[in-house]
Amino acid sequence: MRRWRVVLAAACAAGCAGAPAWGDPAPVRATVDIDAPHAIAAPFYGDTLFDFYQGHTFSALTGLMVSQHFKRTAPHDDEAEVLRGGMLLNYGLPREAAAVFARLIEGHTSTAVRDRAWYFLARSQHLRGLEAQAEQSLAHISAPLRGGFEPDRQLLQAQLMMARGDDAGAASLLDALQASPDTSPVAAAYARFNLGVALIRRGERKGGYAQLDAIGRAPAADEEMRSLRDRANLARGFAALQAGAPIEAREALQRVRLQGGASDKALLGFGWAATQLHDPQLALTPWQELAGRSGNDAAILEARIAVPYAMGELGAYGGALQGYRRAIAGFEQEKRSLAESIAAIRAGKLVQELLALNPGDGGSELGRLGNIHALPEMPHAAHLLPILAGNAFQQGFRNLRDLQFLDANLAQWLQTLDSFDDMLATRQRAFADRLPAVREQAGRADLKTLAQRLSALQAEFARAVDQADDAAFSTAHERELQDRIGHALGILARVGNAAELGDAGERLRRVAGALTWQRALDQPARQWDVRKSLRTAQAALEQAQDRDAALSLAQQMEPLRNQRYAARIAALGQRLAALQPRVAALAGEQQAALQDVAVAELESQQERLGLYTAQARLAIAQILDRAQLARRSDAEAPR
Repeated sequence: MRRWRVVLAAACAAGCAGAPAWGDPAPVRATVDIDAPHAIAAPFYGDTLFDFYQGHTFSALTGLMVSQHFKRTAPHDDEAEVLRGGMLLNYGLPREAAAVFARLIEGHTSTAVRDRAWYFLARSQHLRGLEAQAEQSLAHISAPLRGGFEPDRQLLQAQLMMARGDDAGAASLLDALQASPDTSPVAAAYARFNLGVALIRRGERKGGYAQLDAIGRAPAADEEMRSLRDRANLARGFAALQAGAPIEAREALQRVRLQGGASDKALLGFGWAATQLHDPQLALTPWQELAGRSGNDAAILEARIAVPYAMGELGAYGGALQGYRRAIAGFEQEKRSLAESIAAIRAGKLVQELLALNPGDGGSELGRLGNIHALPEMPHAAHLLPILAGNAFQQGFRNLRDLQFLDANLAQWLQTLDSFDDMLATRQRAFADRLPAVREQAGRADLKTLAQRLSALQAEFARAVDQADDAAFSTAHERELQDRIGHALGILARVGNAAELGDAGERLRRVAGALTWQRALDQPARQWDVRKSLRTAQAALEQAQDRDAALSLAQQMEPLRNQRYAARIAALGQRLAALQPRVAALAGEQQAALQDVAVAELESQQERLGLYTAQARLAIAQILDRAQLARRSDAEAPR
């Protein structure tokens, strides 16, 4: 019986080896403190946050890097750097993210930002397999993390402790975490699952079973929790099988959903629990259900030889022989189908079909898989289900999609640079066309002569004020009256004291006095008006001189500025053109690596089929030997 129980051992190892259920670190939902809203003082950083929370992380990342280059994120520089490091980490760039967090830690940042940087640095180190360094980074955190990070930090701490064999320490940490009122129900469920695994690993089966049973019996509101519940029941069942408690194993495995992802292993384990109870008839039902399923899952393949094994245990040797032979024929056919699938994958059909099923979202963002679980149109597509569900393949395909996005982004920027070239050429033509007219217009205004005239007026105004020259501020009408009075006085002087003139001289003197009095009365206001007009004229002259200087400078600098723009556009075009072949080469390498992942999985299935075929052939030989011995015993028996 043990020679077929490959999946049993593998499932127990997966369920009880201590790899925490929470799996990959949470995406970078929270590099900013979402639990502490605050005003954003930098508009460019606010624009980055808008893109970030809209899910446009590539736009957010590139925009943030531009804003940081031009120093537009103050006073949020530290927050912006944490956000950038988190997005780099989420894009699968742990080394670059680690460099960002290391700079934050070394800088003079606040304690909260520094603690968050230590946490993300630990995550990046964990992703790179640097478990000891990750623990050291976590040890630098001085206070509970804000923004919902604290449960994630403790789960990561527990994972690192279990990885180095400190199950007792991990259990203590997880026990406190799942019991804390501050822990969310989802995080508490994951903590309880890992706590059960840690307790079982350290030999406290009763406590571990209680934790797994609590999850396995709890209601689940969504698919994530239902999947976790299935995993808990599966781990509980296989742990009981290893402990030789088949009744407890059956009870736990019965709670696994028949249509869930864990159902294949649960059905297989349920059958082995029946065999431990020496009831092969009971084992046949789940194994036959499992053997009738399509696919190349190890549990399904093992069920196809477990069914005839149970029939052999029941003494139905004929049926067992037929079952083994059908299994061998099916395995051989499956191996040929796998060979065809491998050939199609090596020809690039798998990747091409997946790319056709995932055309992207208009080239706006990275890392979106879309329809990755849809089976492509290729021979024996069912072989690909476990491959497509695997994290390694999905990460590889995401990398390929990201490279294609970057290639499209580079092509788009090359087109944009062509537009910039056209814009620059248009600007140069417009400058050349307008320059003669502007020069002609500027030449009409003799600013030097105007400045001399203004200076003379200012000097004359100063003289009139100093000498109290009221006549200098007379109006045209007053000057006309003054001339008439002077002319009349001249006539009177020539005529003399003629009797017929009477008192005309006295009246004329009075008129002249009244005119002088009026001018003296109006002089302050008139001085103010003249002074104001001179100031206005001075300002206008200075403005005209500034424009003339700017025009002269523009005539010299604009061609140089256009040359610099043209040089920058050409340099950027060369950089983009140089990047395109590199991206294309990396995409080719990534496609080859992706195909290697798929081929390796199918080849492992072929090896597994070879192993099961050999086991089935051995079982047939044993049944035939048993039958031959039985016939020989019957022949030799006394009659």
